[in-house]
This record gives sequence, structure tokens and C-alpha cells, in this order.
Amino acid sequence: MHRRTRSLLSTALATVTAVALIGVSLPASAASSALAPSAAVSAAAVEPVDATITVPRVENLPDDFIGGVDVSSVLSLEASGVVFRDSDGAPGDLFEILADAGVTDVRVRVWNDPFDANGNGYGGGDVDVERAIEISQRATDAGLGVLVDFHYSDFWADPAKQQVPKAWEGMTADQVAAEVGVFTRDAVRRLVDAGVDLRMVQVGNETNGGVAGVRGWDDMAKVFSAGAAAVRAEAPDTLVALHFTNPERAGFYADVAAQLDRRDVDYDVFASSYYPFWHGTPENLTAVLSHVAETYGKKVMVAETSWAFTLDDGDGHGNVVDLPSEATQYPVSVQGQADAVRAVVQAVADVGEAGIGVYYWEPAWLPVGPPAQLEQNKALWERDGSGWASSFAGEYEPEDAGHWFGGSAWDNQALFGFDGTASDALNIFSYVRTGAQAPRAVESVQPVALPVTEGDAVELPGEVTVLYNDGSSEQQAVTWSDAAQYIEGIGEYAISGVTDAGLAASATVTVSARNFLRNPGFEDADTSMWRSTGSGLTLRAWDDPRSGTHSAHFYAASAYSFELSQTVTGLPAGSYVARASLQGDGEGADGRVALSLSSSAVTGAPAVFGLDGWRVWSTPTTEALQVGADGVATVRISAGLPAGAWGTIDDLELVREPVPGADTTALRERRDAAAALDLATFIESSTAALPDAIARAEIVLAAASPSASAVAGALDALDAAVDALVLKDAATAAPARGVLSHDNGYDTGLLDGDFTLTMNMWWGQNATKLRVFENGVLISTVPLTFGGTSAQVARVAVAGKKNGTYVYTGELVNSRGVTAVQPVTVKVKDAAPGTPVLSADNGDGDGSYTLTADMWWGTNATSYRLFEDGALISEGDMVASSPAAQRVSVRVTDRSVGKHTYRVEFVNAAGGSESKTLTVTVKR
Repeated sequence: MHRRTRSLLSTALATVTAVALIGVSLPASAASSALAPSAAVSAAAVEPVDATITVPRVENLPDDFIGGVDVSSVLSLEASGVVFRDSDGAPGDLFEILADAGVTDVRVRVWNDPFDANGNGYGGGDVDVERAIEISQRATDAGLGVLVDFHYSDFWADPAKQQVPKAWEGMTADQVAAEVGVFTRDAVRRLVDAGVDLRMVQVGNETNGGVAGVRGWDDMAKVFSAGAAAVRAEAPDTLVALHFTNPERAGFYADVAAQLDRRDVDYDVFASSYYPFWHGTPENLTAVLSHVAETYGKKVMVAETSWAFTLDDGDGHGNVVDLPSEATQYPVSVQGQADAVRAVVQAVADVGEAGIGVYYWEPAWLPVGPPAQLEQNKALWERDGSGWASSFAGEYEPEDAGHWFGGSAWDNQALFGFDGTASDALNIFSYVRTGAQAPRAVESVQPVALPVTEGDAVELPGEVTVLYNDGSSEQQAVTWSDAAQYIEGIGEYAISGVTDAGLAASATVTVSARNFLRNPGFEDADTSMWRSTGSGLTLRAWDDPRSGTHSAHFYAASAYSFELSQTVTGLPAGSYVARASLQGDGEGADGRVALSLSSSAVTGAPAVFGLDGWRVWSTPTTEALQVGADGVATVRISAGLPAGAWGTIDDLELVREPVPGADTTALRERRDAAAALDLATFIESSTAALPDAIARAEIVLAAASPSASAVAGALDALDAAVDALVLKDAATAAPARGVLSHDNGYDTGLLDGDFTLTMNMWWGQNATKLRVFENGVLISTVPLTFGGTSAQVARVAVAGKKNGTYVYTGELVNSRGVTAVQPVTVKVKDAAPGTPVLSADNGDGDGSYTLTADMWWGTNATSYRLFEDGALISEGDMVASSPAAQRVSVRVTDRSVGKHTYRVEFVNAAGGSESKTLTVTVKR
């Protein structure tokens, strides 16, 4: 008897005993219910339990409905030091924690040989049969049922990857089917012998278009049948499941079930993945599963689902879902996870008796360490296989794991916090039976997504939807940030707002280039504007669109080619580019799909798509092409592909060539520095302008091609907001008055344009900053260290001033106020360089001589220019060290007989001076 069974039975017996002790007879039916744990739980669940999340009870949920989780990565995570904790934060065994939360079953994936020749694991838990048995035994000991999921691969199997195990490479489909039978039978026997409560076996994982490297329904059916027969032979009471995904594809599941039925494939359960991010509505899920159940008499379930509680990353390896635009169906929160899972449970339960359960995928795939310890994390992922893939997997699966190996891409969808503490969402499989209630509270403000075509007005809504944890919602008026007025051209812009109730709101404004193609995503029923030739291409398919609900899908069982094109007329003359997105698998290196753009005069070079796997989108852009006055251009996709190559094309574009934007390096640096400031260290009233200035900068930085004026305006606003900040200090009054002085004329003996301003405050209340103004314009802000009433001094270097009179004023600032400093006036008379004297050493009268320019004393130059007969013949930099002498010598050769005139200019930031003209006569 397992621990969980003992616990529930003890509870039931205690109920019967208590009734007997108080002398109340119990009807036979009630006694039977008391001895049936699941029935007892259902009967007792009249009122929702108190919780931190709200979950309405699923009224039509069968008592034996599976509430399962896939925790295949657990052994590797534990080896990397991950500690699982219950909701109170107490460390515990993961399986005990799961059982106590109401989980009924555990799903375990199995790879044939997820190791290289040296025994290095590929990652993702390194789950072979031996490790699967260990996980399954621990689940069984905790009273949990077990589903074993055979991938029939050495690493991840999904719609894009159904790679044959290394040991089966080169085999025919019949041989692979035979190996599947032997492998499955051996593994199931070992699981049964180990005492595992083997409730279900999954023959393949997400086998939409293949299994064990085998493709085509006839051959796939052989593999499915071989796996099912092996399970029947070793564990006849265990359910056999087949697993597919993409329930959102119209007619797909109906076709799959029909294909299986035609070939008499033996199985009990039609299992589906269902991730709300990608797979349509729960209502559609119910409909497609109901069709399979009713038409073919099969049980149905969801084998994988999940939702995110945060968009933050926990370990330094990016997550699959990490953008607000990717998670819009539910709030990104613990409550949102509960909402999402409950909806899936309801969808499966609504199928009726055939709906047997839901499994949450990898709710415990936690960080092995925080992002700040990335290098340490990488070492653990490699050593223990606790990341999604190790570098060693690249030998087997080079296209994906070989490039992107690393940590958990799922930690933000766990049902545990990053520290390993179970969240209340882990109790979801208990709460769907009992119901759960929390005090009504705002769960989130639904983000606004506003698509805009370049040139159109940006009109944000006046209200936003506020969602509550009990599932209710309301509209609240919203005031948006003024930053929206700085939106300029193509880009994705984040705008913040505040509702009338003080709730933070957000909007994403996506400004897209004007697309001159018609029906670019195949959403409209009319596709007459597209010309399609060849074979294997289907327009308006439901398969894997990048956006919307339709795509152009390509596949053929034999080698094939196609061409898809659209000719556009009436284009304004100018430069254009084409873009398009493709995902799929070319089935080797021979396949090629390319995008090209042509005008009536020329065809541009093709841009080749990458065929990198399922939902790995390749979006090439053609080189710019000039469209003439006739306004005609053609966008064309050409493909030549081998048998079995598949994929989808979506979101084609013909747009004007983007204009290069201004340099934003300085703005980005200043924005980062401003955002890093700790505003708690400043007087609150002085910080008012900074958030708006940062928001303005972020709008400008989000533009694809920001203008120079937009960048300059954002920089000015940031600088002004930062300058307005006043540090908190211990001042008891405004600063004492300081005095400005200068050293012009004293430092070099010249009234030149380079000098130092000095502020002295001899005694009194200190300041935390000095602002210095030149003729009323701020030129410098100098931070000062507050020191009570001690003396303070600050210096400001001034350089490059032209001749003139300059009035310098200033103000000292502290937390108590501002005090003007005594101003100073500086007169500049010697700003330009001293006048040079030009000479030549052509005493012998030939055509080769040296010209020398001397400035004996005065303001120095930083560069020179030498002219011969009015033409510049030499220029260069000079080292300034006023008032020291300066000299430049230039050698000239092979000058023609006659007179040549020379003059030299000495230049600095304030101006220039010019020598008298020197005439040199060449006689021979």
C-alpha cells in the first residue's frame, strides 16, 4: 500500500470511527463513500476553501480525473542542488509535496540513449529507462500514478524533430517498428518489475508528422502498433496513449484519428498538447477532442499544458515565453496559472466520461542558480543535465541544441517560485474539485495592444479592462503618459498609464511600415492577387501561422517545387525591400526557398530562408530595389524541396527601404545612467521630471530610425531632469553664499579663451551641487560633498571662447534651498592664435626649399593650414601650450621657375590668424 493511499484511507476510517463513537448510525451508502477516498473528498467539498487564489469548482469533474504533472527533470535538478519546498517554505521531497497538493499522477519522458560515447548527458534531465524507473518508483512510493512517455529518440521529440535514435539509424520502417517493440517491451517489463504503478504508456511524443524517424501514416502506424502491442504484452491493464499537438488546426485531429482508424492502430487514449499561447481556445479543444471520443470511442486527455507566473528569467537562460505579447490569454501571475489550468481541466471534463485528465508540463523545472551566477549555472547544466540541453547534445541534434544549449527555458512557468517554494497554483488539481476563494482583488490591468500603420494617428483608448481574481472585470478610465507624443515612425513603443483608481496600465503601440502587398498573411478568402505555380503549396492553410489564423503551407511526399508571387502596381517611385517569414524543415541540405524582389527593369538578388525547424521563424529581407515611374514591382518566393520537406510561409511585406536613423549611443548611455539612479536618495519633489524624461528617451530609442532632432530633444530633457535632482542631506538652511573667480590673464599672461572658473564658499551651510551659467545659459553642474559648515571649492574649466565679454553666475543647491553665488565677468581679447611669421630658406633660388611659420609668443594654435598660390598644400595638428612659441616647417620640392606666393593660417577653437604673404622666387 502506498503512502498516499494509506493517508486517504486513514482519513476515511477516522470519519467512520468518529460517527460510531457519537452513536450515530451511518447508512451503508455513506459508509461505502467514507471508504472511497476520492468520493469522500468530492462529497466534503461543498464550500470553496480559503486560499490566496480564486478557483471556481469544476462541477462535472469525475472522481478519477487525472491531475498530473511531468517532472522528468527532477533527478538532474536535485543533483544541481535545487531544493523543493512546500508552501510554508519547508524543504521536502518533491513527490510528497506534489501528492499533498492534490496531484494524482506523474508523467516521465524516456529517451533511448541521451548520452554521447563518453557518457556525457544531453540534458533535459538525461532521462533514459534507468532514470525513468527511479523517478517512477519515487512517484509510486508517494501514492502517485505514473505515465511513461516514450519519445523513441535520443533527445527531444516534437512536431519539428522526430529523430531516429543513434542505434536505429539506417533502418527501414519495418526494422524500426520491430526495435520499438523490443525496446518498449523491455522497458515496460522493467518498470512493472520495479513495482511502478504504471497507469499509462505514451507511444511517441507529439507525433504530428513522424515518430522514431519514420514518416508517412502507413509506416508510422507500424511503429504505433508495435509500441502498443509491447505494452499489452507486459502490462495489459495499462492504458496506451498516442500524443499529438496543434488542436487549433482546423480538421487536423479529425484527420489524425481517421488515419489511425483506417490502419487499425490499437490505442486507448488520444492525448493532446494544449498551450494557451499557441493552441487556440478551450472551447475548440473540447470540440476537437469530443469528435475523436464520439467518433472512435477513445478516451482523451491533455498531456501537456502550462502558463507563466512571471516574464522574468530565473537562471540567465532565456525563456520560451518572455514577452507580454506572447501571453495575453490570462494574467501573467499565479492566479493566471490557476485560471489557465482550470480552463483546460474544464475543457477536458466537458468532453464527458471520455475526458480522463490533464498533465501540467514541468512545473518544477527551477533555476539551479540566479542569473548573476550564470557561469556557475552553465557548469551545473553541463555536469548534471539540468538545463534543457547541454553542449554534448550538439553531436546528435546540431541545429537547435547545438546552437542554443543552456538552462531552463521554463522556469517562469513553474508552479514553484524561483527559490523552490510551492505556489498556491500547485494546488490547482485539488482546487478544481473543492473550489478556492481569496479576497476579491485586482489581478491585473489588461495590456493594450495598438497596431498602427506608419503615418496614421496614434489614438490610445480612454479606458482599460481591469481583471479581478474572481474572474470578473470592469472598465476604468486611463490617463496615458505624455511620452506617446514622441512616437516617430516605425517601431514598437511601450506607453505607461494610470487608471482613475490609481492602477498602472500599459500599452504597446506597434507602428509598422505601410505594406503595399494585398492579403499578405492569407487571412482573406480572396487570394486572387497571389499567383501560385508548381505543387505542394496550399494557401490559407491553418498550419502554424506566424500571426493571425492562416498561412501558406507546403509539403509533399516526393520532391517538389513551387513559386508564389504578387505583382503590385501604382507604387510611388522610390527604393523598396521585401520581407517574409518561414518556418519548417527542409529535410536535409538540398532544399532551398528564396525570396526575391523585381521591378520592370531589374530583378534583385534572392534572400534565402533558413529551414531551421518547427516555429523557428526565418525572416530575410531583400536588398533594396529602385522602383521607377511605372510603379510596378513583383515579390516572389521560389522553392525547390526534397520529399518530406514541410513548413509555412506568412506575413509577406513590400515596404519602402528604411531610412538610417540618428546615432543613439549617447542617449542610450544617458538613459541607462538615469534609470540606474536611486531616487530614494534625492528630495522627492526634485525627481518629478525624471520618469517622464526616461520615458521620452525610451520612446525615441524604440524607433527604428529616430531623427536627429528627436534624439537631441530627448537628451536635453534627460539632462535637465538629472540636473534638477537634489540629494537628501543634513542641511538646516540654504547654502551660504559663494564667490566666483577666474584665472584668465593670470595663467598664461594672455586674455585668451581658455581659463578656469573657481567657486569658493569660505564657511557656512554646505551645498550638494553647484550650477554655473554663462551669459544666463547653464554650462556645468558640479557635484559637491556635503560637509556641514566647512569650506567648499569647485572648479570649472572653460575653453575655446572667442573674443568678447562673458558674465558667469552660479547657484549653490542643497535640500533646504538655492543660493546665488557672487558672479564674475571675464573679458577675452586674445582668443585667436598669435600671428605667425612665414619665412623660406631658398637662398640658392632653386625649386626646393623649406617654409617655416613661427609664432613667437601668444595664444597657441591647435592646427595650421599652408597655402601656395592660393591652393592648400599642407595642413596638420599642433600641440598647444600657451603662451609658448610655436613653429611649423614644410618642405617643398621641384617648384617651377617663377614667383610663388605663400600664406599660413594658425587655428584654434576660438578662431584663426593669418601670416603676411611671403613671395618666393625660383630662378633655376
